[in-house]
Amino acid sequence: MGSWFEENTRRVVGDGHNTVFWFDNWVGERPLCLKFPRLLNLAVNKECSVDEMARLGWAWVWTHRLLAWEEDSARECTFLLHNIVLQANVSDSWRWLLDPVHGYSVQEGYRFITSGE
Repeated sequence: MGSWFEENTRRVVGDGHNTVFWFDNWVGERPLCLKFPRLLNLAVNKECSVDEMARLGWAWVWTHRLLAWEEDSARECTFLLHNIVLQANVSDSWRWLLDPVHGYSVQEGYRFITSGE
């Protein structure tokens, strides 16, 4: 479980240059490193950006040949990525889930922490 801040932000991918594929929360409900810890463990490049992975055609390089259940996880992960389209000249950004219209403010963060939600 992450911190209150991590649980209430999501990465919005534009060009994918500044979003870390495995560790940022950018697709699905949680970072891919938490959803697919075994795949992260087997990945050769753990610090790649979303842009780098997209340029490789979402093709991973593994430390060894995958077992059948690991291949199932890789297919599941690939399925999450099938609708991802990067946008050239659009920077990656963060979205504050508690107020997606106005974004994060210290006041809203304080209100969230002190309200006990």
